[in-house]
Amino acid sequence: MPRFAANLSFLYTELPFLERFAAAAEDGFRGVEYMFPYEYPAEQLVEQLQRHKLEQVLINSPAGDWNAGERGLACIAGREAEFAASIDKAIEYAHALKCPRIHVMAGLRPRVTESTETGAAALDEAIASWDDTYLKNIRVAAKKAETAGVQLLLEPICQHCMPRYYMDDPKLARNVIRKVRSENLKLQLDLFHIQQIWGDLTHMIKYQMEFNRLGHVQIAGVPDRHEPDIGEVNYDWLFRVLDETGYDGWVGCEYNPVRGAVPNGTHDGLGWMRKWL
Repeated sequence: MPRFAANLSFLYTELPFLERFAAAAEDGFRGVEYMFPYEYPAEQLVEQLQRHKLEQVLINSPAGDWNAGERGLACIAGREAEFAASIDKAIEYAHALKCPRIHVMAGLRPRVTESTETGAAALDEAIASWDDTYLKNIRVAAKKAETAGVQLLLEPICQHCMPRYYMDDPKLARNVIRKVRSENLKLQLDLFHIQQIWGDLTHMIKYQMEFNRLGHVQIAGVPDRHEPDIGEVNYDWLFRVLDETGYDGWVGCEYNPVRGAVPNGTHDGLGWMRKWL
């Protein structure tokens, strides 16, 4: 049976952030995740988790300057020291929150245009530089994670949602995991993104489970990112597939609610989940 975690960056946004923990617990969630904990003292978040008997299941590594459009640092040459410090900060929070998983934000590819002046060779050189920087940074992060006893996750994100995001293909994630060779490095399989990048969700789940690469799962309706029972994906089927493969991790609910009596209301849209609790 799936274990659902409420993503508090997406659910209960009708409430102030620190009030979302109580709302999630009241609706039957036993785990929570959210994008970034860093604007709050860890002790304040721990107090909410303990008060409402919730488990922190996932956080993201710092993204750089989110408001300026940054979406991670891992693929950006020249900022390796900043990336390493961001992983240290994520690990510090993960330990405080007793959170076993950190999703490493990859960053955006720089804007490079192929022109008659630069040519295809220059573009190929730029792409190779991103690949080299990303791989070196993930190796550094994986060593830190091994020492700290936490798991690092790579999440392919579709270009519809985050244009120019570096980690946009499960094949790329698989190749990085294979090259780094760390037991602490796994795949974060957001089925909303994977459906739009790759499709073939049943075989994707089975393949990753067969090679022990699957570290975390997230869900949302496709294509509009609303409740999981809205859209083209049959999640009841996929939950059974997860059970059949032996996946015993969390399923993060990372969607934008559209049902409910108030704008972005969450509670009234949870009928899809209650039959699984």
